[in-house]
Amino acid sequence: MGEARRIVVKVGSSSLTTASGGLDADRVDALVDVLAKVRSGGEREIVLVSSGAIAAGLAPLGLRRRPRDLARQQAAASVGQGLLVARYNASFARYGVRVGQVLLTSDDMSRRAHHRNASRTLDKLLAMGAFPIVNENDTVATDEIRFGDNDRLAALVAHLVHADLLVLLSDVDGVYDGDPGKPGTSRIAEVRDPSELAGVEIGSAGKAGVGTGGMVTKVEAARIAAAAGVPVVLTSAVHAADALSGEDTGTYFHPTGKRSADRLLWLQHASTPQGALTLDDGAVEAVVERRKSLLPAGIAAVEGEFSAGDPVELRDAKGRAVARGLVSFDAKEIPRLIGRSTRELARELGPAYEREVVHRDDLVLLHP
Repeated sequence: MGEARRIVVKVGSSSLTTASGGLDADRVDALVDVLAKVRSGGEREIVLVSSGAIAAGLAPLGLRRRPRDLARQQAAASVGQGLLVARYNASFARYGVRVGQVLLTSDDMSRRAHHRNASRTLDKLLAMGAFPIVNENDTVATDEIRFGDNDRLAALVAHLVHADLLVLLSDVDGVYDGDPGKPGTSRIAEVRDPSELAGVEIGSAGKAGVGTGGMVTKVEAARIAAAAGVPVVLTSAVHAADALSGEDTGTYFHPTGKRSADRLLWLQHASTPQGALTLDDGAVEAVVERRKSLLPAGIAAVEGEFSAGDPVELRDAKGRAVARGLVSFDAKEIPRLIGRSTRELARELGPAYEREVVHRDDLVLLHP
């Protein structure tokens, strides 16, 4: 951990705000003190994924708790995002560091061009010495294109920027083998495989009601990042300095897989299918076993309303999702393609139809 050169740090709302929802300047300053010190030597780069926009907007709008409806969440985020970035700007200014804000939605990241733009922006901010602060673009995100929590966003950003380490900061100093508030429980220092947590009761969001996560989303984020080859430390915000210096703190998740294409990780974990294609048995075997593209001849049915470039689910004859991919045609075009060869379609409809419905480069398998 102490040797990691590019690090993504995620901090939750509960570590930045008061119970009533306003930003806690002292907490923000304490976190910035740690982050600024770590990057001061010039050898380490940090990207911060920061929650807190909606929480920061609660008190100014007279809201006592995080609202459940999307419209009021977006209103709170609109007020709170400005307050959050202004607070970070003021705090980092003490060290002469400029802040760059990057707001993302999962829809941005599941599309190839948008994905490349996000990657370039973050790389350029780091190269120019600015401090990138990433958050979900809550003010425009709909239920269909939301990440749902910044823990998952942080795991995906860690993969996007090729991070050496992901640090998830919370109000709990790690994963415990039981309720950490009860005697007799102990911190789990290392997780080498997600199966080791089977049977461990993992808590949900905290009592303050200002965040959306909890330990469940953090463990899931750690699983996503570890499967993509990024080690993870999950600990409390007060132990951030220890985590970044390689001290024994929190729960360390060992990498369990290798890095895959960035965009495919976004497709698997950040996209919401806009429709579904049912495949015949031969197509399922071709896509799953032989890693082939999906051709029109292998499609048995289509459902949903989607446009070319949207993510869709690929299902077998029993309705089980076997893969997810970016479709090359609009939903209304596909019925006349079903069961037909690309050569036949090209003769009848033109050369533009002699192509895959989902190319294998735009497809990820979904494992049970």
